[in-house]
Amino acid sequence: MPQISLPDGSVRSYDNPLTITEVAKDIGPGLAKAAIAGKVNGEIVDTGVLLTEDCELAIVTAKDDAGLDVIRHSTAHLLAQAVKQLFPETQVTIGPVIENGFYYDFSYAPGFSEDDLDAIEKRMADLAKADYPVERSVMDRAQAAAFFEQQGEIYKAEIIAGIPKTEQVSLYEQNDFIDLCRGPHVPSTGHLQAFKLMKVAGAYWRGDSNNEMLQRIYGTAWADKKQLKAYLRQLEQAEKRDHRKLGKQLNLFHMQEEAPGMVFWHPKGWALYQVLQQYMRAEQRKRNYQEINTPEVVDFSLWKRSGHADKFGSDMFSVASEGREFALKPMNCPCHVQVFNQGLKSYRDLPLRFAEFGSCHRNELSGALHGLLRLRGFIQDDGHIFCTEQQIQSEVGDFIDFLHHVYQAMGFTEIVYRLATRPDNRVGSDEIWDKAEAALAQALNDKNLPWEMLEGEGAFYGPKIEFSLKDSIGRVWQCGTMQVDFSMPGRLDAQYVDEQGCRQTPVMLHRALLGTFERFIGILIEHWEGKFPVWLAPIQAVVMNITDKQSEYAREIVNTLKKQGFRVESDLRNEKIGFKIREHTLQRIPYLLVVGDREVETKSIAVRAQDGEDLGCMSVEQFIADSLSNDA
Repeated sequence: MPQISLPDGSVRSYDNPLTITEVAKDIGPGLAKAAIAGKVNGEIVDTGVLLTEDCELAIVTAKDDAGLDVIRHSTAHLLAQAVKQLFPETQVTIGPVIENGFYYDFSYAPGFSEDDLDAIEKRMADLAKADYPVERSVMDRAQAAAFFEQQGEIYKAEIIAGIPKTEQVSLYEQNDFIDLCRGPHVPSTGHLQAFKLMKVAGAYWRGDSNNEMLQRIYGTAWADKKQLKAYLRQLEQAEKRDHRKLGKQLNLFHMQEEAPGMVFWHPKGWALYQVLQQYMRAEQRKRNYQEINTPEVVDFSLWKRSGHADKFGSDMFSVASEGREFALKPMNCPCHVQVFNQGLKSYRDLPLRFAEFGSCHRNELSGALHGLLRLRGFIQDDGHIFCTEQQIQSEVGDFIDFLHHVYQAMGFTEIVYRLATRPDNRVGSDEIWDKAEAALAQALNDKNLPWEMLEGEGAFYGPKIEFSLKDSIGRVWQCGTMQVDFSMPGRLDAQYVDEQGCRQTPVMLHRALLGTFERFIGILIEHWEGKFPVWLAPIQAVVMNITDKQSEYAREIVNTLKKQGFRVESDLRNEKIGFKIREHTLQRIPYLLVVGDREVETKSIAVRAQDGEDLGCMSVEQFIADSLSNDA
């Protein structure tokens, strides 16, 4: 009879097989009411699963990440049930969980409108309130296919045909609705209380443009209404902060169809870009990085040797010339090894740190492009450290300090750390992987950082730490990375001479702090809502006159500030001062400097901050000292 080991270390013995629901009731009625699934020996299953053997069991509730996935999956089924009730001629296809929610694809010739979403959502709420049991059953493949064909659900029948013969065909039933699904699902629809339908879009069946265009309804679902409300509030903030809108409003950049996935930087946007790049260049120099620059177009043979042609060939832009095939580099790594290989290195040269603001191109699908966040052409904040195995841990530790310094300067104080370990398909011995994973883990522990394991999600050549930052409205962005590579240096013949005079292959650490400049700038725009700290702002101050009589004095101030390194402009237009102030406030200029007759007479300036605060009159020298002090 089963012995059930629980997460707190306790063990419960039972005389007869029992379901997960029954175990939850035995533990306590509150847990039984909250249970939406179970984790049996690491696998998420329905609460109705019968436990017949000894196992490890965790009761999954809405508070768990796995529980939230179950809720979202079940809410997709709730959506399909509501659609079938309101639009019986609709055929259902698939409804997976996605980040923050779910979608379901439907075949419905008239098409859904945004107005239909309110009616569908109301019916979903009624079905949830009815608290219908959700029950799983197993059916023979042929029988299941015939069942759905009888229902007119040809897409479900097609899906069944693609299920491996070794797998069972499972169905889930709730009231009058039966769907094909692996599960698991909530025990009843009453567990689905916090959801909202977001939008309707088109999607081809199986993602193939040769197939029928389906109707895709997106939704979001959460553990409770408080979380749903917080998420919707975050979406409102995100829309206000959309870097594409602000990029146009602040005249930073634009994109157009003639160059998909490429950026046209305007003067203000390029000024921001240059400030960020110069900052990174100076910080890298402090840490003994040597900046290099490598070709953008390289013979395809190098990408074959490095392994990128096999893994990323379809994402690479290629060009033929004089009978040779070349590729626009999708990344900088193999080229950095070529620089390392020029002249035999000694162990005394290690660690050797290369950095490049490398121009890269990837043939991303047009549908995946998204402003600055997903591009075809971009500049990587790239670096590679060539070192010995013994130097891995210290180099990683130094990099973590570097990353913290940079993120704090940009206004990011909360970071999420994840260690991705060996995948099934990998190169190198277990011994090497043990050393690499241990070094990364120890570097995180030495900094007393909380981190989580991403088992099996490392690169094929080595483990990695992923650094994700939280922005001002709580969104998480994966930007920084530190990867340990035992593969590429050997594939590309990198060697150094050790203390005994023997040739050895160095370890290659791939590191990035920002990721790509373009994407990081997009994140910065949204994080700050375009109201950058003074040191980052494309234009730090605008000098405005009240009448033409102060024009010459305004020009003098501009020249003085420029000589001190300020990015400053003048606004000498014949407009009312209130109009000028309002216009430049909307442009998120940190300091507005106003000069009238009194300022000319006293050789001063009236200073106004971006938030509207009147900082009073002061000398130009005092403004320079104060602004530099505040921006330190």
